[in-house]
Amino acid sequence: MTHDLAVPRNEHPRPQWRRDQWLCLNGEWQFEPDKSDSGFERGLRDAELSSRIIVPFAPESSLSGIGHVDFMAAVWYRREFTVPDEWLSGRVLMNFQAVDYDATVWVNGVEVGRHRGGFTPFGLDITAALGGKTRATVVVRARDSRDSVQPRGKQATWYANTHCFYTRTTGIWQSVWLEAVPATHLRRPRITPDVTGSRFHVEAPVSGPKRGITVQVELGDASGVVSRESIPLGYDLCPRLVLDVPAGRRRLWTPADPHLYSLRFRLIDSTDGVIDEVHGYAGLRSVSVEGQAVLINGERVFQRLVLDQGYWPDGIMTAPSDEALVRDIELARNAGFNGARLHQKVFEERFLYHADRMGYLVWGEFPDWGAGGQGPRGDNQQPTPSYVAEWIEVLERDHNHPSIIGWCPLNETHQTLHDRTTVLDDVTKGMFKAAKNADPSRPVIDASGYSHRVVETDIWDSHCYEQDPAKFAAGQSGLADGKPFTNLTPDDEAMSLPYAGQPYMVSEYGGIWWNPDLARASDGTDRAESWGYGRRVDSEEEFFERFAGLTRVLLDDPSMFGYCYTQLTDVFQEQNGIYRFDRSEKFPIDRIRDVQRTIAAYEKADPA
Repeated sequence: MTHDLAVPRNEHPRPQWRRDQWLCLNGEWQFEPDKSDSGFERGLRDAELSSRIIVPFAPESSLSGIGHVDFMAAVWYRREFTVPDEWLSGRVLMNFQAVDYDATVWVNGVEVGRHRGGFTPFGLDITAALGGKTRATVVVRARDSRDSVQPRGKQATWYANTHCFYTRTTGIWQSVWLEAVPATHLRRPRITPDVTGSRFHVEAPVSGPKRGITVQVELGDASGVVSRESIPLGYDLCPRLVLDVPAGRRRLWTPADPHLYSLRFRLIDSTDGVIDEVHGYAGLRSVSVEGQAVLINGERVFQRLVLDQGYWPDGIMTAPSDEALVRDIELARNAGFNGARLHQKVFEERFLYHADRMGYLVWGEFPDWGAGGQGPRGDNQQPTPSYVAEWIEVLERDHNHPSIIGWCPLNETHQTLHDRTTVLDDVTKGMFKAAKNADPSRPVIDASGYSHRVVETDIWDSHCYEQDPAKFAAGQSGLADGKPFTNLTPDDEAMSLPYAGQPYMVSEYGGIWWNPDLARASDGTDRAESWGYGRRVDSEEEFFERFAGLTRVLLDDPSMFGYCYTQLTDVFQEQNGIYRFDRSEKFPIDRIRDVQRTIAAYEKADPA
């Protein structure tokens, strides 16, 4: 289906699960902020709205045409749309890639669904609400309270951007689109690579009547069909198939060779007619843990990661273009990084698609910040059941991406460890167990940096922003003796269960504060115009001396499987990036790359 190039972000939002019949609804919508969330009572569901917005950009962003950064308890959207005539013979789905935070959707005045969670997609069957007509009106209300406990990531709950908290995102901030499906249609599958067996395990759920219908899955490469398997419906709730990869067609997905096999899913009726057809892809890649090693396809690959927060000056959490997503991966690789922690945000599916095809290693993280400060010391973190529910949606959405090499449901859950089981303990274990049950093929960090509260966590890590390389080295020197650097409270109280010999990395370090365009206070600590960690460096040369010193401590430790440097770009007032917020160069990137080209001691060690 062709699409209007004038429509913003009109590329397919879900490259790993694509039908031919889809229609992008991005572009101009009616819009109205609802400061006190009284719009329903005031009749906004059935009224013309007062202004216009460009979807999929949030109203806080300049690209939306609104640029309103104050709090909005709710926002309303409205637009008319036309469905192609031929779609009315089947079902019509309306898909929202992300709406922050609590969404209700009406079509032709009929409520067609609700969704809670600002970072995960949802799809609604709007067929009945269309009433057999092609022309319709959709209305969306999104509620986003500043006070409730909810996963926010780095969105500030006070007016101004401060420290490492940024401008909020309210309402629709990823693509909205329509999709035509038959009455019996394929749902998103779960594809798990099996490197040992040289095959893919495929779970292919189907919606609608199933008698007399067969699921067929075809795996392909540049030379044609690699394997094809079919299974009749009607026996199992979720059909399962195995796609073997013969030795001659076996090609592993690696950072150096990110090979992707094509996938074609079909539903076939009793007369061999094709009812539904969807296209995707998969990578044959394994992740395993042996002692303190994290192996990719059985090999030691030192993870030179960068913290990527996924913000832009004009789009905030929404990339201004698909090219901008690609550019961020290119910028990281040019600086010598081979992957990223996708930090405090669920990145859009197209970013993961580009990571898949470019061989970029990523850790999938949940934007859990928003549960702190809710109680007395020792009970200050109180995440709700919605954390677990939305995290499961993340796992369901992103399971099939070979670029994702691990999961991280929580980050810096700063809470004293004591002898009572708290809400944080329950939710940490619930999110860890959800990840392990949904996806046994990847390692899981129970909580990055602070409050390791699951004894069986696959990975142990810490965050350390010590700026003196000698002191940093001293703090990291205990790993070989089973006593790694561990985050404590400001009063030196424990937040985590004891380290038990897991693979270990420093998943946040550096954060070197430097903005060459701003005047610096004599002591290097002035935070009036910018913010960063520790004492601001006085010169570019001091930055490189500090960066090399800190990074070599980690590269020279044979027990350290990786690191994550803070961060890829400056973000608003937080000015500790390798690049500026607008992605222009801040340093000679070749000097950063040269430090990271050093072969890590971990890479030289015996995998056993």
